[in-house]
Amino acid sequence: MSRVAAFFLIFPILLHAQKPENVLVVVNSASPVSLKIGEYYTQRRAIPLGNVCRLRVTTDEEIPRETYASGIAAKIAAFLKSRHLEEKILYIVTTSGLPLRIQGSAGTSGDMASVDSELTLLYLGLHKQTYRLEGSLRNPFFGKLNAPFRHPDFQLYLVTRLTGYDFADVRGIIDRSLRAQNRGKFVIDLKASDHTQGNNWLRSAAAALPRDRVVLDDTEKVLDDQSDVIGYAAWGSNDPSRTQRVLHFEWLPGAIVTEFVSTNARTFVQPPATWTLGNWGDSKTWFAGSPQTMTADYIRSGATGASGQVYEPYLQFTPRPDFLLPAYYRGRNLAESYYLAIPALSWMNIVVGDPLCSLGKP
Repeated sequence: MSRVAAFFLIFPILLHAQKPENVLVVVNSASPVSLKIGEYYTQRRAIPLGNVCRLRVTTDEEIPRETYASGIAAKIAAFLKSRHLEEKILYIVTTSGLPLRIQGSAGTSGDMASVDSELTLLYLGLHKQTYRLEGSLRNPFFGKLNAPFRHPDFQLYLVTRLTGYDFADVRGIIDRSLRAQNRGKFVIDLKASDHTQGNNWLRSAAAALPRDRVVLDDTEKVLDDQSDVIGYAAWGSNDPSRTQRVLHFEWLPGAIVTEFVSTNARTFVQPPATWTLGNWGDSKTWFAGSPQTMTADYIRSGATGASGQVYEPYLQFTPRPDFLLPAYYRGRNLAESYYLAIPALSWMNIVVGDPLCSLGKP
């Protein structure tokens, strides 16, 4: 039995009920789709109207650090302080039409980051704490399988994004999150003949879930055409056997996805229908600077939540499926399940989905 499985058996998850008033929604007044998403989500989730922060910033997906600091972070901080919401807000929801990536230098000591991962540390700024921009910072919530997420125990915000290729995709996320139930299969697809940590984490995830709820494959075959899927973890386009852009799964409401892919959240602009997975050796096979799988394709095909990376994160900083899937199965909401599985902040990761989405207890 894996260490994670044993932990979940010995110590039940302490669920701390979070409510719509714990959510801040950030919309970009310069983006019609952002405004539409904000309106729809606040209505469907009964988010207080006083918890909607309206910015006016560029709709470009990639922005310089200065635009992030003055046009996004400073304005959200001022909004929270003016309404005395610094402690009450636990989750920040960004929307399509808000910038996605912060420009900078690459590498483990670089200062590139996703907007959302940088926003997780806004709590520190509100409490007069500084942090370095170079490289990643340890996520204090990472691996805290038995701890309720609350302030000031954990000094960060959990940031998720409501996005897809278009408004219909996002409406699907929201509607499905409200219909989530604890049923269906967790599909876990290993890369054949691979001895990295990634395969070990996938095996541990399978061991931490009920055997009758898991489909586990360690052959060269890529699992596709699966039905009743509630969770999926795999290598995406980093599996050399993966040639299909779409897996043709039947996703249940509430289904979540994670994969070990470095650029799957590089853009949420829709590729041509004729585009499929390519290879790094031929730039003609790329879309938006990469040949790799795309997070938004999972949302378009019916998933309710997914993780992604806007730039190269390196394997050790991708979400850990052995924390993510068992936590979600045990009743953690979507935001907490993903963030207790993400090792680093001020980094490349994003989480797509409604933070309050939950399967409930088994």
